[in-house]
Amino acid sequence: MQLKGIHHVSAITANAKANYHFYTTVLGMRLVKKTVNQDDTSMYHLFYADEVGNPGTDLTFFEIPRAGNTYQGVSSISGTSLRVPNDAALTYWENRFNEYEVEHDGIMEQGGRGVIHFRDPEKQRLTLVSDETNQGVAGGTPWKRSPVPVDTGIIGLGPVKLTVQDPAPTIKVLTELLTFTQVGSYPSLVEGQDDILVFSTGEGGTGAEIHLETRNDLPKERPGRGSVHHVAFRVENEEELRKWRDRITEARFGNSGVVERFYFKALYFREPNGILFELSTDGPGFTSDEEFEHLGESLALPPYFEDQREAIEARLEPLDTK
Repeated sequence: MQLKGIHHVSAITANAKANYHFYTTVLGMRLVKKTVNQDDTSMYHLFYADEVGNPGTDLTFFEIPRAGNTYQGVSSISGTSLRVPNDAALTYWENRFNEYEVEHDGIMEQGGRGVIHFRDPEKQRLTLVSDETNQGVAGGTPWKRSPVPVDTGIIGLGPVKLTVQDPAPTIKVLTELLTFTQVGSYPSLVEGQDDILVFSTGEGGTGAEIHLETRNDLPKERPGRGSVHHVAFRVENEEELRKWRDRITEARFGNSGVVERFYFKALYFREPNGILFELSTDGPGFTSDEEFEHLGESLALPPYFEDQREAIEARLEPLDTK
């Protein structure tokens, strides 16, 4: 068994409408699924991705309208990367961010790749990363109807950064339980802090990395809007996921067991620093209940929630998806 890379990242927003505008109009991603949090159907769960929501391209958001500010710290998923095709695309994005007044730090080099660190309107910590030198997991395909040209569009999720105070137990989980291997490091942007360690799994490359940052100058993060809830890693199918369940249970980690998420099967557990990890199957995918041409246009509910549709829709403020 080996994990195939990043499957998705799920974050928190307090304003689904503004979130939808930023990720589709500014970033040019496709809303491939408009559904609800299956653990609390009063919340939207929005999925932004490539043209079809291929595994490894999904950035998702739970809407929690009363979510407060995030107070950044350790025991957190502190950065989400979005892949773009090449270095030239970063120049396009720098100009676009200036045009839309997006807070960003300009083009820089990090770990041998071109990047732009930026923030969404809720201070979500994001990075565009160039796939110029990628030789690992392939990216997805940008949506052809995106406001962003296809040749510069976002093609999936890149490295995910974790920030912890004590890296040893997290490293043990990544390398001894989850099949990651340390493949490098690069300097922290924070003076006096250790280098950020790079771990890779599967075919490796931009879509299969965890970057581990150690910070001894921060308290534990207090999450809110603009924070990340969990990161999910790719598993081939349900049979393999059940083997992972057994492996994680044998390692004495409490876990959710296999959970039905309709678009994929999932399993959740927390590593010793309290960060929530998910393992998710590659299928069946987002076209299982909607046609490709109409993904994300209406509220999609798994069959086991259809008898509650009227009540669920009454609790949700409509999104403008036109």
